Amino acid sequence: MINLVVSETDADTRLDVFLAKQAGFVSREEAKKAIKEGRILVNQRPSKPSYQVKDGDVITGSLPERISPEEILKPEQIPLDIVYEDKSVIVVNKQAGLVVHPGARNYSGTMVHALLYHCETLAPQGSPLRPGIVHRLDKETSGLLVVAKTAEAYSSLIEQFKSGTVEKRYYALVYGRMKENSGTLETGIQRHPKDRKKMAVTLEGGKRAVTEWMVETWFKEFTLLKIVIKTGRTHQIRAHFSYLGHPVVGDSTYGGKKRVKTILDPEVRSKVAKLGRHLLHSFFLGFKHPGTGERVSLTSPLPEDFRGLLDLLSKKNNS
Repeated sequence: MINLVVSETDADTRLDVFLAKQAGFVSREEAKKAIKEGRILVNQRPSKPSYQVKDGDVITGSLPERISPEEILKPEQIPLDIVYEDKSVIVVNKQAGLVVHPGARNYSGTMVHALLYHCETLAPQGSPLRPGIVHRLDKETSGLLVVAKTAEAYSSLIEQFKSGTVEKRYYALVYGRMKENSGTLETGIQRHPKDRKKMAVTLEGGKRAVTEWMVETWFKEFTLLKIVIKTGRTHQIRAHFSYLGHPVVGDSTYGGKKRVKTILDPEVRSKVAKLGRHLLHSFFLGFKHPGTGERVSLTSPLPEDFRGLLDLLSKKNNS
């Protein structure tokens, strides 16, 4: 049996796609079959595979379990960079390349597996494969991520994310030189009509997405940005700056990898070509502690690969 509550992040996704992604152990076709057979209910009513789930929808029913959550969620001894921990929450400085939770094609080796090894308990809420997870970072994005260890902490953090009181700040290295010192981009964001793994920026419709940015450093062919997101849409930063014509360096999904050949400096071009990920890092996280009510503010230094390229670009600026 499943009992899932749709988060704001997953809203506007097809029901069959949502189930395949959330459950992790069924295919989209299996989810579609279960919906058509009436074995899946949305807010206690039958639905269609094409139904676009909404924030707060309650999805219940049964799916064929090829692999049970218990079989998938086995603790694994994977190194974690723990920035803060107490009985309510744990904050991890996630390394690039680490998937946050199990899902399609990722049944092991995730941050959740590592947390299950490290922590005695995680909050039971969420989907079966996402205990304690209240927000996410993309696989190749590094930086700070908070996880709930208790049911009370989970509820508190979910409400803080919904109300917009959680502070999230990022560093991103983008192609080109931004023309202004700072700016705000407010658009809609929705699933790409042709590539469902991507998000598309739209000026009409979609979910409201607000990104504030400020130039930290101008380089000859790049700009280092400090970014604050006021909404937490999937791929928000990556999609927004690709839309502006300044994709994040190393981003193979949103055009940041195609630009490598355009880099004029051969030494810089070689270093960028060897990057195994996009250069986006969550360096600041602030939230109200679920237990004490006090403000928690945490920072994370830039990873070595990010820092190394910036050092090279700084040297080129001064030459």
